[in-house]
Amino acid sequence: MIHNEVIHDTWSVCPVCLRRIPAQRIRKGDEVFLRKKCIDHGSFETIIWRGFSEINEWVNGSDIHFSDEPQCPDNCGLCTDHLQKTCCVLLNITDRCNLSCSFCLADQDNNSIDPSFEEICESLQNLIVKGKTLVQLSGGEPTVREDLPEIIRAAKTKGAKYVQLNSNGIRLGEDKDYARKLAEAGLSFVFMQFDGNSDAINESLRGKALLKIKQQAIDNCAAFNIGVTLVPTIVRNVNLGNIGQILEFAISQSPKVRGVHFQPVSYFGRTPGTPTDEKRITLDELVFEIEKQTNGLIRYNNLLPSCCDHPLCGFHGDFVVDGKSLIPLSKKEINEGAGCCDTTAAEKNRQFVARRWQRPAGETENSTSCCGDIHNMEYFLTRVATHGFTVTAMAFQDAGNIDFARLKHCSFHVYDKGRYVPFCAYYLTSWRG
Repeated sequence: MIHNEVIHDTWSVCPVCLRRIPAQRIRKGDEVFLRKKCIDHGSFETIIWRGFSEINEWVNGSDIHFSDEPQCPDNCGLCTDHLQKTCCVLLNITDRCNLSCSFCLADQDNNSIDPSFEEICESLQNLIVKGKTLVQLSGGEPTVREDLPEIIRAAKTKGAKYVQLNSNGIRLGEDKDYARKLAEAGLSFVFMQFDGNSDAINESLRGKALLKIKQQAIDNCAAFNIGVTLVPTIVRNVNLGNIGQILEFAISQSPKVRGVHFQPVSYFGRTPGTPTDEKRITLDELVFEIEKQTNGLIRYNNLLPSCCDHPLCGFHGDFVVDGKSLIPLSKKEINEGAGCCDTTAAEKNRQFVARRWQRPAGETENSTSCCGDIHNMEYFLTRVATHGFTVTAMAFQDAGNIDFARLKHCSFHVYDKGRYVPFCAYYLTSWRG
């Protein structure tokens, strides 16, 4: 094995001053690092791949080569150099929250003043493309707003195809009538924070025992046909070893729960200190742990590199739950091609979301809970619609590992003051001591 082999030249930022600087992906044995040097603050090196699989096979030719210095992320917004359209657009509607988590990308501020309903409606009017837009309402914790049902209704009235809610689930569990109002307003599905199936994990990351209220939130959403996707932030020495149990729990909750969306911890916003390589969880490590901890129920070949963003940004797997079985609908093929170079990928991904994260209209627990002959085509197609289940991940970038080759493929954009900004550029923060 060649040591210190340069496998790709790219650009990044100094984690201290955020100056744009050249960077390289460097292979050392099986591991790959992002290496860069700032003339004022010295050299930095961050692990990005641990070698559980071959990085070049995963990336599969999706990388771009820079002929000139890019303009990212200064005055960042979508420009003619950006390579992907918007799949999902995030709109922050509050900075307030009813938790105070040790990890918070938004670094919530309960003293801040919310944007007015009129300001939010103006943003929705500007960002929505009728019949297409997937808008994600986020914060802070959006459910601290009493007018959230009216905001959802406004988004649907203005033509949003899907309205997604990011939530910690507390109010959804405590206030069933509030969940009903969200459903009646047109909420499509909920991305619900769910870091593990033990209160020790919740207390470590969120400061409270939350397992009981999370279950109630799932049940309340199901009562009004709102699909729930569980979103664990994976932190080493806290819940990395709980991945298999999270998936087991989620599968047992089908069709209430439509999937699990893993987020390996990233270091922006509020974090308990500057990261070391030992603290980081790479995308290939996450895939390895999923296969290991599910005893092969979910395999490496069932989890496909992102077709909408850069392959190093995430993966997706498509399944159907049948009793206690999880049947894969996606399988990695050799030489599939560089999906993130497909300019139609954003639209395809939105359709993937529609098929899997929403609960079909009129679906009830009793009508879809029994098992049948999975080899019967009619039963199989019905089961896919009612018990579709996804395993996905998004590996957000911070000042240590941000790679502009990845940033240019981003399809997850924050809308702010008339601009669409790639998510990782929007939340990028320095590591000043």
